[in-house]
Amino acid sequence: MSTVKTSKNAGFTGLFAAIAASACCIPPIIALIAGVGGSAAALSWMEPFRPYLIGLAIVAIGYAWYNYFKIKNTDDCVCDVNEKPKWFQTKSFLVGVTLFAAIAISFPYYSHIFYPDNKKEIVVVNESDVQTVEFDVKGMTCASCEEHIEHAINELDGILSVEASYKNENTEVEFDKSKISKEVIEKAINATGYKVIK
Repeated sequence: MSTVKTSKNAGFTGLFAAIAASACCIPPIIALIAGVGGSAAALSWMEPFRPYLIGLAIVAIGYAWYNYFKIKNTDDCVCDVNEKPKWFQTKSFLVGVTLFAAIAISFPYYSHIFYPDNKKEIVVVNESDVQTVEFDVKGMTCASCEEHIEHAINELDGILSVEASYKNENTEVEFDKSKISKEVIEKAINATGYKVIK
């Protein structure tokens, strides 16, 4: 296989691996934009493979750069020196792939900026109506998952505060029980694609 083709394949492999590494975090943002909640956790099964996919992306893109800078033996080259390289053989292509891969890999760390602030100021008439419930939630794998659940719950009336944690696999909700029930909150969590464990 030629060095050019190998470099091209390595670049595309790196790009694919970088996108796949954050594939579990991208659907919640798409679901928010599209207004579809149930598909959010569809790729959460990929989270355990994230470190391997990041490693594959780094190795593949590194290999593509290595091939780009590799000193070619002029005796073996049968190419036309004046021939203009194809786009995927250029440094611009590799810079673009590298930058896109870095953006895709780091997506879980900045995904919260895509969620609008939908917290409301709630006036509680009777302090005895305030209730705090902790839901065990299955399927959260990163900060983007937390943001998705928090956003969905904050859309409901009567929510005072919500804090989701993918590390603890739970969501703690403080709400006014005269305005909303625990069952409605649970239904909202389940509608995001993550599941409340009973």
